[in-house]
Amino acid sequence: MGVSANTPDGAPHPDLGTALGTDFMHLDDLLTEQERALRDRVRRTVGERVIPLAAEYWEAGDFDTRMLEVYRALGVAGASIQGWGCAGVSPLAEGLIALELARADGSLATCNAVHSGLAMTSVHLLGSAEQQDRWLPRMAQVEQLGAVALTEPNHGSDVVSLETTARRDGDDWVLDGAKRWIGHGTVADLVVVWARDEDGDVGGFVVEDPREREGWNARPITGKIANRGVIQAHITMDGVRIPGDSRLAKARTFADTNEVLRKSRQTVAWEAVGHAVAAYEGALTYTLHREQFGRPLARNQLIQDKLATMVTQITAMQLLCARMSQLEAEGRCTIEHAAMAKLHCGRAAREVCATARDLLGGNGILLDHHVARHFADIEATYTYEGTDTVQSLLVGRQVTGMSAFA
Repeated sequence: MGVSANTPDGAPHPDLGTALGTDFMHLDDLLTEQERALRDRVRRTVGERVIPLAAEYWEAGDFDTRMLEVYRALGVAGASIQGWGCAGVSPLAEGLIALELARADGSLATCNAVHSGLAMTSVHLLGSAEQQDRWLPRMAQVEQLGAVALTEPNHGSDVVSLETTARRDGDDWVLDGAKRWIGHGTVADLVVVWARDEDGDVGGFVVEDPREREGWNARPITGKIANRGVIQAHITMDGVRIPGDSRLAKARTFADTNEVLRKSRQTVAWEAVGHAVAAYEGALTYTLHREQFGRPLARNQLIQDKLATMVTQITAMQLLCARMSQLEAEGRCTIEHAAMAKLHCGRAAREVCATARDLLGGNGILLDHHVARHFADIEATYTYEGTDTVQSLLVGRQVTGMSAFA
């Protein structure tokens, strides 16, 4: 097992270009040659160009354009979308991309989840042919960075109670309301704003060049302890005017919104696996080389028990996500399947990251060993795209046939 340069305390970093024993059940055997090659290319690229910088821009707490340059160069935006310049890969390959991006850095993974998993998915699933042709090609090249504005200051888990409104005024739509926790909200070139029209129907309204529109105000949310390298915004809209053809043609009810969430939650489940893998690799490398009481930490029974539990949790996450992606390829993945994957992976990854941080002792709170970033960033993954409780209620409704949401 290779290692990279040592940290200030003499312990080596994990080999960032190699998976350290996290394919325990030989998931690689399920991959095609093309899927494996893509996964390896993403892993190698982010290992060389993102991970060495991740602690720097995480600590700075700001959006680093170098991250966006790497994402653009990877050519993975809208990965499983067929056409419009997208890669057109399998859902499994798309999941592996999300895993590798999160393994490198949670902020980069969130960039992908927002732009590709939410914004491009909204246009692809709910836009007309003309709207797809208008927006997807530039988004596929990341020439037009996307965002989705769904969550509101007073409506997170109960986002179905949207207060943002869209009203007709001549040929235009006029948007009023507020949105919160909007990834890319201050830098996006295109934002899909979810709002209620005058008939009470829910729609997705595409706001291009939002910073140039009168009545649009987006300010970054500061003081975060997670995903510090990507900006989430608080947005207010006061009479924001957009063209009449900016409403996504197939977005008419909250069920349409859920179709986007069904797809995007798959990405987030895979992200959670990536955080867990990175934290485990950091802990494994550290305990193999850190000596206490005259021997490596990894030689102790208590340490091996924790490492064994961690890799077991990771393996279960991998297999659950792989099956979910297979169902997506077959057109059989439901929002409940995605909810179960996000529920389990969010919880398990949070436990793995906490254990990894514990195994590093005092060094576990330092950015030097990478574990601290993932320990903090998993808190965002655990919460966004629907909290742990929301996912539980979706699965619970499926198994009981009764809704407990309200």
